[in-house]
Formats: sequence, C-alpha cells, structure tokens
Amino acid sequence: MSAHLIVGPGALGRLVGLSLAKDGRVTLVGRRPLPVAQTLITPEGEALTLSVPTLTLDRLPSLTDDIVHLATKAYAADAAHAAIAPRLAPGTPLVLWQNGFDCQPRLSEYHDGPVLCATTTEGAWLAGDDRVVHAGHGVTFLGDLGNHHLPLARSLATALTAAGLTTAAVPDIRIRLWRKLAVNAAINPLVARFRIRNGQLRDRPFRPMVEAVIEEVAAIMAAEGIAPPDGWRVLVWQVVAGTANNRASMLQDVLAGRPTEREAILGPLLAAARRHGIEAPRLAGLDAALARANPAGPC
Repeated sequence: MSAHLIVGPGALGRLVGLSLAKDGRVTLVGRRPLPVAQTLITPEGEALTLSVPTLTLDRLPSLTDDIVHLATKAYAADAAHAAIAPRLAPGTPLVLWQNGFDCQPRLSEYHDGPVLCATTTEGAWLAGDDRVVHAGHGVTFLGDLGNHHLPLARSLATALTAAGLTTAAVPDIRIRLWRKLAVNAAINPLVARFRIRNGQLRDRPFRPMVEAVIEEVAAIMAAEGIAPPDGWRVLVWQVVAGTANNRASMLQDVLAGRPTEREAILGPLLAAARRHGIEAPRLAGLDAALARANPAGPC
C-alpha cells in the first residue's frame, strides 16, 4: 500500500489526501499546522472524520513516502518543490495538481523521479482548518508530459478511483492540460477583472468579451498544434452555465488581495502568441489589468 504526501493542503489537496486516507497512509504538509482530525463531507452529505498526520514545510524530516502530491497554487509550486526535494528519496514520484501550463514542464525536467500531471473537474472547498467539502463529483486525467510513465499513472489512477475520485491514465496529458487552460482562460480572467460571478458572463457587455477571448485562444492553440475539444465554444458556455453562481478562484484571490494564477493561465498563451507572431490584444489586456489589480502577485 503506497504512502502519500500531500504538499499544499488547500481544498483540492485535502480532498485528494482525505480520499486516499480512507484506505491508505497520508500525511498533509503545509505552511502551518493543521488539526490531526480532519473531516471530509461527501457530495452525498456524509461526514467522514479521519486522523491524518500533518507537517509544516519548515520542519520537514527526511521523507520516505512512495508518492508526493504537489497541490499548491501554480505560483507556489516551484518554491514548495525546492523545500521538499532535498528531503525526498531519489526517484520519488511527483504528482502535479496545478492549473494552467506553467510549472509542469519545469518540474518535469528538474524533479529527480517520475512526474505525473493531473487535470481534474472535482469540486471542493474548505469549511475550516479541519473540514473540506467535496462539492461535486468530477473526472481526473493523469499522465506525464513525455508519456514514459503510463504504468505508474495507471496504478495511481486505480488508487484514486478506488478512493472515490474517478481517474483515468492517459497518454495525451499535455493536450488535456492545454484544453483545460483554454477553458479557464475564457472564464477566470474576465470574472476576476470585472469582479463578477461566472453566470454574468452570459450578459452584455461580457458575452462579446468571452467570444473574443475564445477566438484568440483558438488561434494560439491551432498554432501550437493543439486541437480544441469538440464543440469548444459550446463547452465554454456549458461551464459558465454549470458554475453560474460561483466566484472563480481567481476572483476570490483578487478580492482577498492574494496572488493569482494569472501567470499560469495567461502566461503560456501569451508566450505562445509571441512565438507564433499572433496578436492577442484581449488576453494581453486582461493580463495587464490583473497585474495592476494584484501587484503583489507573480510577474
């Protein structure tokens, strides 16, 4: 039975950790101590209280965990990895749960061991230091950028599925990361920029803005050789409708004065646009506006 180290016990990290802790060994690692007794509220309303050891990043011993899950925000991933890497046994597998497509290529190169990337539609939010709410079932895809570790991805996918998080190992995780990035880019920066709920994007003046972003992102993806998912424009509006009352995580970060994942979501698109000589004024404008609104965030 594998042991799992969860670095970054926010909503997603704690969902993954507590789900795996039902039948396995899990340790949570964060910037501050958390209660050992942690409760997972399932989408069906069941409360499962588990005893999960916790550590802090500044007091890590040498680690012998079989699998490390990095579930920090994208802008904190490199620093968190630097803090834990000297304490890991050589060859320890790493799983990246970040949004966007920023830290994944770097850490896949730097880490001393297999690196898997995950993209998920699982919904979760924190209800305190000792409680996470699994707000809705989703699907997770898992794979590595070089497609060298599919057996490892299949093994972990089996464990996650058994833990209640439906997961599939795939050979095309790069494409799936880009596709999720594209959907996020059409929604999150706009709602954060104008401080609105997702559903308001369906109304003027925001709807034409979404359509303009979709056009820019489609051109960039085509230049990168990434085919958008079937019915991509319809998919974006389905996500907007399905999350109409939500405040996107980027908006929550802006309202709280926290760094945002602007660089992880918009950065790869703008960099690709520059490489291919593509004009992307909507994306560039959103990036600049969010940078002004969140000057403490990553550049």
